[in-house]
Amino acid sequence: MVIAAIIACGVFAVLIAVFFTRSIRAIPIAEGAASPEEAQRVEEVTAAIAEGAMAFIAREYRTLGLFMLVFGFLIWMAVDNGFFTMLSFFIGAGCSMLAGYIGMRIATIGNGRAAAGARISLQRAFSIAFRSGAVMGFGLTGIAILGLIGVYIGLDALLPTIERHVLMEILSGFALGGSSVALFGRVGGGIYTKAADVGADLVGKVEAGIPEDDPRNPAVIADNVGDNVGDIAGMGADLFGSVAESTCAALVIGASAFRVVPSHMQEGALLFPILVNALGVLGSFVALFFARPKSEEHIENALKTVLIVATIIMAIVLYPITVALLPPTFTLEGSTRLYTNTGVYWSLLVGLLSGMLVGIVTEYYTAHRYRTVRAVAESSQTGAATNIIYGLALGYNSAVVPMLLLALTVVVGISFAGMYGIAIGALGMLSTIAIGLTIDAYGPVSDNAGGIAEMSHMGKEIRSRTDALDAAGNTTAAIGKGFAIGSAALTSLALTSAFLTRAKISPEQIGLTTPPVLAGLLIGGALPFAFSALTMRAVGKAAFDMIAEVRRQFREIQGLLEGKARADYRRCVDISTQASLRQMVAPGLLVILTPLVVGFLFGVHTLAGVLIGALVCGVMLATSMANAGAAWDNAKKYIEKGNYGGKGSDAHKAAVVGDTVGDPFKDTAGPSLNILIKLMAIISLVFVPFFVKYGGVLLK
Repeated sequence: MVIAAIIACGVFAVLIAVFFTRSIRAIPIAEGAASPEEAQRVEEVTAAIAEGAMAFIAREYRTLGLFMLVFGFLIWMAVDNGFFTMLSFFIGAGCSMLAGYIGMRIATIGNGRAAAGARISLQRAFSIAFRSGAVMGFGLTGIAILGLIGVYIGLDALLPTIERHVLMEILSGFALGGSSVALFGRVGGGIYTKAADVGADLVGKVEAGIPEDDPRNPAVIADNVGDNVGDIAGMGADLFGSVAESTCAALVIGASAFRVVPSHMQEGALLFPILVNALGVLGSFVALFFARPKSEEHIENALKTVLIVATIIMAIVLYPITVALLPPTFTLEGSTRLYTNTGVYWSLLVGLLSGMLVGIVTEYYTAHRYRTVRAVAESSQTGAATNIIYGLALGYNSAVVPMLLLALTVVVGISFAGMYGIAIGALGMLSTIAIGLTIDAYGPVSDNAGGIAEMSHMGKEIRSRTDALDAAGNTTAAIGKGFAIGSAALTSLALTSAFLTRAKISPEQIGLTTPPVLAGLLIGGALPFAFSALTMRAVGKAAFDMIAEVRRQFREIQGLLEGKARADYRRCVDISTQASLRQMVAPGLLVILTPLVVGFLFGVHTLAGVLIGALVCGVMLATSMANAGAAWDNAKKYIEKGNYGGKGSDAHKAAVVGDTVGDPFKDTAGPSLNILIKLMAIISLVFVPFFVKYGGVLLK
C-alpha cells in the first residue's frame, strides 16, 4: 500500500512536469513579436544560448562518466555488498543527470518564450517562466522518488534474505551517486557562470560603458548560458542530492529502529521517509494555483505565497500519516530511551517551519525593498570600498538567524526522536522541494528572458518588464540558496548521525576534548576555507582568460563597439567550458579524498570530528557568502532603478564592482560548500564498514 502510494506520487510529479513541458513547447516563440525581424532575433539568441548550454552539459557529463566508472569500481572493491552498492550508485548518478538535463532543456526553451511573452503582458511572461521552473521542480522530485523506491524494490527482490538495515546501507549508494553529480554541477557550473559574468561585467559595463546583456559584448551569450549551467543544472543536482541523502540517512537509522515493530507496520515505518517526499508533491501541486501576481510589486509576494501555502498544507497532512504509519513507541540502536510517533511529527514540523523561515530571513537580507540592501546601495556613493565593507557586514550578520533556526531544529529533533529526529527534520525542510525548486528555477529563466530582450532590441518597455521578473528572480534565487544551505546542513548532520549509528559510536563517545576528535574538528573547520579559496581562485583564473578575450575582440574586431560587426560568442563559451572543467578538479579531489584518507589513516572518531567541524564552519561561511553576493547584486539593481544617480553614475560603477566581487560568492563558493559538507558525509556513510575494519592505521 505504502509502495503504491509512493509510486503514484512520483508518477504524478513526472506527469506534471510533462504537462508543463508540452504547454511551453506549444507557445510560438514569436508570440507577440512586434515584427518578423524581432521574432527572428529572439529565435537566434535563444538557439545560441541553448546550443552553449547543451554543449557544456554534454562535455561535463562525458567527464563525469569517466569519474563514475573509477569511483564505482572503488566502491565495488572496498565496500561490503560492493557490487550492489555500485549499481545503486550508478542509478543515483543517472537519475541526477537526467533531472539536470531536463531542467536545462526546458529552461533554454522557456527563456525566449518568456521574453516574447513580456510584449503581451507581465503576467504572461511570469506564467511562462514559472511553468518552466515547475518542470524542474516536479520533474526532479518525481525522478528522485521513483529512483529511490525503484532501487529499494529491486534490491529487495535481488536480496530477499538480507537484513533491512544492510539493504538501506546499500541504498545509500543512490544518494552518493546523486551527490557526486552535484559536485560537478555545482562547482563546475559555478565556475562557468561566474567566469562569463565577471568578464562580461568588468570589460563591458565598467570599461566599455555598455549596458548589461548588450549584444556587442562577446561574453554575453556565455553569461546567459552560465545562468542555466549554475542555477538550473547545478542547483537541481544539489537539491536532488539533498533529497536522496536525507532520505537515505533516515532509512538507515529507521531500519535499525523499526526492526522489532509488528510485521504489518514494518514496511510503512521503514519507507516513511520516502513517503514524506512523495506527499510533498501533492502539497506543492496545490500551492501552484496561488502564484498569480497582479503587478510588478506583487511578484515576490506571489512566489513567497506558494512556499507558505505548501508549508501549511504539509504541516496539516503529515500529522495523521505519521501517527498511522509509525509505531506508538520505538527505541534507537544503542539506546533504551523510548520515543513516540508524535515526537517524530514535531521533528518534521520544526524542520518544515525552519525551511520556510530560513527563506524569509534570506529574503530580508537580499531583497532591495528592505533597508538592509538599500544601505549597501547607499554606501556605494562613497565608492566600491564602502560598498564591499557594507556587503560583507550584511553577509556575516545574515548567518546568525539561520544558524539559530538550525540549532532549534537539531535540539527538537534529538529531544523528540533522537538521531532519527535529525534526519526527519531534514526531510521536513525538504518536503516542499518541488515548489521550492520551482520558484528557484524561475529566476534564471527570467534572467535569460531579460538578456534575450536586450540582445533582440525589443525596447525599454519590454526590458523593464523582464527586469521586474529578474529582480524577483534574484531574490527567489537567494531564497533558494538559503534553503539549499539550510537543508544541506541538516542533511549533513543526518548523514553524520547515520554514520555514527552504523559505526556503533554513541554521541557520548565523541568527547570534544579527546585528541582524535579535536584534531578532526580543527581539520574539518579548515576545509570550507580551503575549498572556498580553490573555487574563488578558479573563478579568478577563468575570468582572467575571459577578460583577455573580450578585450581582444573589442580591440581587433573593427566596428564591434559601434554595433557594425558581430562578436565571436562561441569563443567565449568555449573559454568558460574549458576553464570550468579544468578548474573543478582540485576542489573535487579535496572533497572526495578527505574522508577516505582521514577514515583510513585516523579512524572513525577523527572522521566524525572532521564532518562536524566542516559542517559548522561550512554552513556559516556558505550563508554569509551567498547572502552578501545576492545583496550586492540587488543593491546594484536598486541603483539602476534610478536611485543614487542611476545607471552610469559613480555609485553605479561602485555597485558593479561590489556585484562582481559578490558573483563568485553567491554562485560558486557559497553554494558549492553544500556539496563539501554533504558529499563528505555520504562518502563516510557508504565506506563506514571499510573504516571500521581497516581504519585508524596510524593510531594502532
